[in-house]
Amino acid sequence: MIRIRTMSEADLPLGMRLKAQAGWNQTEADWRRVLQLEPEGCFVAEYHGEPVGTTAAVTFGRVAWIMMVLVDEAVRGRGIGTRLMQHAIDYLAARAVPTIRLDATPLGRPVYERLGFQAEYQLARFQHNGLKRQADPDRLPATAEQLDAICALDQRATGADRSRLIRRLYHEQPSAFAVASRGESVAGYRAFRTGAHATQIGPAVAASAEIGQALLDGTIAQLGPVPMFVDIPLENRPAVEWANEGGFTLQRHLTRMWKGERVEDRPAELWASFGPEKG
Repeated sequence: MIRIRTMSEADLPLGMRLKAQAGWNQTEADWRRVLQLEPEGCFVAEYHGEPVGTTAAVTFGRVAWIMMVLVDEAVRGRGIGTRLMQHAIDYLAARAVPTIRLDATPLGRPVYERLGFQAEYQLARFQHNGLKRQADPDRLPATAEQLDAICALDQRATGADRSRLIRRLYHEQPSAFAVASRGESVAGYRAFRTGAHATQIGPAVAASAEIGQALLDGTIAQLGPVPMFVDIPLENRPAVEWANEGGFTLQRHLTRMWKGERVEDRPAELWASFGPEKG
């Protein structure tokens, strides 16, 4: 018997156990952020009374992201992931969210296709164990006063109002944010955060290839020789070339998928996705 219930902070050990089992990079801070952003949209699946699965749905204006779809490997293939997904879809339908998106692993994609999701484009996860680059002098630490401009730039690239997420990330670690300017305007930004296995670069948005490359070069210079991941849309060819030429190696592919109304975004301006859980 499968039962779906709302997740709470008491379920964080479950979320951490399942993500570790899957080899994912999220930390407890990532799980807590999801719970804080949308406490009513986080769910646990119980199978015969035992908690064995998770998922979460977070709304960003007219766009929602479904994320952290995890099922204990001991009980996979029993419809638990599908039930979790359908519960999240129903939650969003009750709130009249017109668009649902997600980043699918190869394992999850068939499940999502059966639920009516369609493929948009692919992203590549690149990894590196750290390298030295010269920081660009035009890369400046972001200030709180620039957050409105950063959020507007992000919405133009992603098609979603992620201001709640961006402001929370900035509050957690202001030093992870940097901007590039064109005159007096913000023409690009980037952030990063600590992961379980590597620092996740992203999100990063840039109005031009020159700005995008400078921002990511500055990120690497700031981080130094530490393991790092970056998820890049394959449609952003200059960013993919930057990763390949910079000594990054391809780890895996993800497929960005959608259901409902299609979003007009600009993946060519997205130099680094936040990660599979928030786009």
